Formats: sequence, structure tokens, C-alpha cells
Amino acid sequence: MTLILGIETSCDETAAAVVEDGETILSNIVASQIALHAPYGGVFPEVASRAHIEAIGPVVAEALEQARVPLDDIDAIAVTRGPGLAGSLLVGMNYAKGLALGADKPLVGVNHLEGHVYSLWLTERGEPVRFPVVCLIVSGGHSEIVAITDHGEYTLLGSTIDDAAGEAFDKVARLLGLGYPGGPAIERAARDGNPQAYTFPRAMLDEGYNFSFSGLKTAVLRAVQPPHDGKREPKGEGLTPDQLAPGVNVADVAASFQAAVVDVLVHKTVRAATEYGATEIWIAGGVSANQALRRAMTERSPIPVRTPPLSLCVDNAAMIASAGYFRYIQGYRDDLDLDIRPMWPLLSIKDAMRREER
Repeated sequence: MTLILGIETSCDETAAAVVEDGETILSNIVASQIALHAPYGGVFPEVASRAHIEAIGPVVAEALEQARVPLDDIDAIAVTRGPGLAGSLLVGMNYAKGLALGADKPLVGVNHLEGHVYSLWLTERGEPVRFPVVCLIVSGGHSEIVAITDHGEYTLLGSTIDDAAGEAFDKVARLLGLGYPGGPAIERAARDGNPQAYTFPRAMLDEGYNFSFSGLKTAVLRAVQPPHDGKREPKGEGLTPDQLAPGVNVADVAASFQAAVVDVLVHKTVRAATEYGATEIWIAGGVSANQALRRAMTERSPIPVRTPPLSLCVDNAAMIASAGYFRYIQGYRDDLDLDIRPMWPLLSIKDAMRREER
């Protein structure tokens, strides 16, 4: 039995978890900052890092207590190294280093995107996983399609060139005055809307595996603003109902926007899975909670689709602990002078180790 303590502070959740053998969650504590950032319509980095400082100690203590595992029994500490907000990453990294030094435990730095992949490893899988698989990672800051041939073996097939899918959800929700976070707000509004009411663009649909949602956001802006104000992007909370163009139905806009995002994500992922001979499609990250995305992927995929439970879609430390476990059993260790990587790409374990040796 191998016990990993995971710590995650890449953005606006302070999280700690204890996971056994990379698959069994003994505890998974998440302190959300949504209420702190809602007035800004997005994550305020300085506010986030200060909140992490206040929460990290109690959250780690609660994770150990709930798991009924003393720190002495932990085999290794896994911590998010990047990508993410620099100030937020520093809080988790420095706390993990202190624990590792004080308790004489190995330290394993984990890529946040790899963590999202391993949220699928913490679910009821039924049949054993047969590689290769293709994973769509979609969140507020990331939209990536990754081919996975084994534990820790990744090939990045495509990523966002501007706004990530989750970021587009946040911006359009703010534009429509629906609040923050944008993903759930758009999904709620879309339930009463017609997804065919507006013909929004599906950018780069058959052009490789990269994503672009910036133009879609602009198309929504032009659709809802009065003609005389078409060049001015609304500030703060977005447009109020009396500022919308005549005849605009917010539910229809939300449904049509969501359909455009889902179409692009599903089309490219299914095409990638077919090209690379995947046995399954995985969806991970905050946007993987979107029910329209889950339904469309399942309906249009010729192979099985796996999605994490809703509790593991958001940033959490159980996924970091699981990813850390598979690095740990392959001999991956980090020194205590480990630094954060706010722009860290997802690398295979062997590639990451070679880079660290340079």
C-alpha cells in the first residue's frame, strides 16, 4: 500500500487529499474561492494567493485527519508545480517543501494537466484501461487534446491558440450578465434556449487539432449589442437587459454559444481518437462537467467515453495525488530546490526527467 498526500493550489481552489495506490480516495478536501472572485467576473490573482495562504494549513490538516493517516505514514508528497498562477503555485509548493523537509518525505512535482488526466483513474472504470486513449482536457485556462500511450507517456495533439473553452464560457457569461463562474451559468441558461437560434462560427473545425474560441466570443458580442455600440466591449458585469439589442433572448444566445463550443470540442476529439487508434475517449477538467458536452461526445463517438464524477471535474488534490503516485512508483523524485513552472507544458515522464537533468 502506497499513500500519497496531494496538494493543489494552481488557481483558485486550495486542496489537499490522501490517495491510496493511485486509485482509492481516502480524503479530498477543497476550499473554493468562488465567492471571493465573483465580484470581478474572474480570478483575481493577488486575492487568490492570499486566500491560499490562509487556507493551506487547515486544508492539509483536515485531509490527513479525514483519511485517518498521520503524516509519518505518508510515502510521498505530490504538489502541483504548474501550469497556473505564479502566486498561487508558490503557496502550495512552499508548503509541500516544508512538509517534505520536516517529515523527511520524497517530493514529487506534478503537472496540473496531468492531474486532470488522472481524475479518470479515480473513477469506477469497469473494464481495465487499454492504451492508447485520447483525452480532451478542457478548463478555464486549457483546451488540449492529448494522446496517452501508457502511464506518463503523452503526445500533445492540439491546444488553444487564444481563449480556452472555459475562459470563453466565463467571458460570454459576463457579457450576458449571467455571473461567475461562467460554465454553470451558461449551462443553466441554455436549458431554456434554442441551440439553433443563432449560427455562431465553428472556427478551425477541420484544421488540425488546435482550438480558437476568441472569434466565437466576438460573434456573441456582435449578436447581442445594439448596432450603434458594436465596437465597444462591455465592462464589469456585462450588459444589462435594457442594453441588449432588440429581440435578443439570453437563453437562445447561451444555448447557441454552448452548441458551438461543444461541436468543435467533440468534432476534433473524435477525429483525433479515430486517427490515433484510441480505445477510449476521456474528458477531464472543469468544462467536462458540462452535460451537453458529455451527451454529444457519447452520442458521436464510435468508442467508449469516460468522464470523471462532477466532484473531480474541478481542481482538486486527489487527482494530483493519483498522478504523483504513478510518477513515484516509476522512480520520479524532485529535490527540495524545485521551482514552480507557471507555463509548464505537459511532458512525458522521460522527457521531463531529461529536461531536469540539463
